[in-house]
Amino acid sequence: AEAVSMVPRIGLENTTSSAAVLKPPGALRVVAPSTNRSLSPMLKESGDGLVVSLSSIAAFTGVGSSIAYCAAKGQATGRGVYMAGDFASEGPLSVASTRKLTIPIRPPLSLINKLTLRAFNQVHWRKAPAVRSRSTIGYDPFFYPLDAILKWNRIYGPNGFQQFQALVPEHEARDGIRALLSAISASGAGSFLAVLKRCGTVSSPGLLSFPRPGTTLALDFPQTTHLVSDLLPRLDAILREAGRRLYPAKDAHWSGEDFRNAYPEWIRLESLRDPALMSRFWKRILQ
Repeated sequence: AEAVSMVPRIGLENTTSSAAVLKPPGALRVVAPSTNRSLSPMLKESGDGLVVSLSSIAAFTGVGSSIAYCAAKGQATGRGVYMAGDFASEGPLSVASTRKLTIPIRPPLSLINKLTLRAFNQVHWRKAPAVRSRSTIGYDPFFYPLDAILKWNRIYGPNGFQQFQALVPEHEARDGIRALLSAISASGAGSFLAVLKRCGTVSSPGLLSFPRPGTTLALDFPQTTHLVSDLLPRLDAILREAGRRLYPAKDAHWSGEDFRNAYPEWIRLESLRDPALMSRFWKRILQ
């Protein structure tokens, strides 16, 4: 219930939603999407349900992403499709064999643009039924929907993509996530795929561990000059407030100063580093 309750706090009010209830072991009992003015009826019904996936759609205006409708503005900001699940108490333990699609070639240009994002999100939005219904599915399509398409990264073309995964502390998750989405919307950019997660309170012993109590937002952006020169610097500026940070394992652009401020334990790690070991990432953050 705690994981579910964070959704309204980051402003996903006018939401198309789906949910499921997990009880070990076996398949998943899933509630299909439906349009709701508020998530509160579903949250009360789900009991101790766990949020396992959030995805958003673009409805009728502009570019969207699979979790946060990045180009939405005003009241539409954060509009999305909500999914949650628990393990079912009964059902087959075998893994269903499914035929998967494969992207056969890498196109000369990225297939991810405003037109394709709008089309994808229109389909995603209209696919959501008007009335919620429960169903049972295997764990694979629920937890790993991208695995249904092999070599999906080819759709980004020869320039590929960058993933931006940021964490905003719990006490400012609503405003912080909204600020990131607003900046993305203002830039005219969009993300084909995104993931929203809430991190718990268990401390990690790792010197550079990313999680801490708060909400993370991860988005995939096609690699472009505009992304590097305009959008990412804007997002980095939002993250410079205390406690906000990027996920280093997925970072390809963060400045050394921003990294060192967000991860003060880097000094200890540097003191333990073998001088013979030096990655391009570590060289960048030392500058």
